[in-house]
Amino acid sequence: MSTKNTSVLLQVVETETSLQFEVFTTTNTLDMSTEISTHHTVSVQSVLPNIPSDARWDQKEITVAGGHGRGNATNQLSYSYGLFIDDDDEATIITDYSNHRIVKWKIGEKSGHIVAGGNGQGDRPYQLSYPTDALVDKNTDSLIICDQGNKRVLQWSLSSGTTLATVLRDDIHCFGLAMDYQRYLYISDEIRYEIRR
Repeated sequence: MSTKNTSVLLQVVETETSLQFEVFTTTNTLDMSTEISTHHTVSVQSVLPNIPSDARWDQKEITVAGGHGRGNATNQLSYSYGLFIDDDDEATIITDYSNHRIVKWKIGEKSGHIVAGGNGQGDRPYQLSYPTDALVDKNTDSLIICDQGNKRVLQWSLSSGTTLATVLRDDIHCFGLAMDYQRYLYISDEIRYEIRR
């Protein structure tokens, strides 16, 4: 006859920029006169933005993109759904939903630069249909795009001269995207009411 006893200890370490969770699991098995003890440790770290507790948000907002009415000129937007801030390039990536394009708007510029789509609504490898979100994948120098109207997720190279996309996932009603530090891609499916990884 053997007896098994398992204990779990959760330790949370908080710093200014992260929370670290450590799970310690100890299993003791007593079999006749022999005791076996095992110890497992799992460590997970989540990066938090460093926002001071006394932070004050600027009450004087400024327009950083658009502001010239609804339209399809490079200084206009039409239903801008998704935003991604590219700190390295000091730019905002904007999904320009009704113009079927992704626009990159550098800080201080008067107009944006089309980086994906902008070739009319469609399902060709160089077209988008009602994009809702986009993010920059620095490892591949590409955009990952929710191409909602075509029910697909695309990878669009940011290398100069590239105008074609690769389909990463199809048959998904993508509305939002996120990528974690391990480069797992999370996709919200608004019709199936789920988040896919």
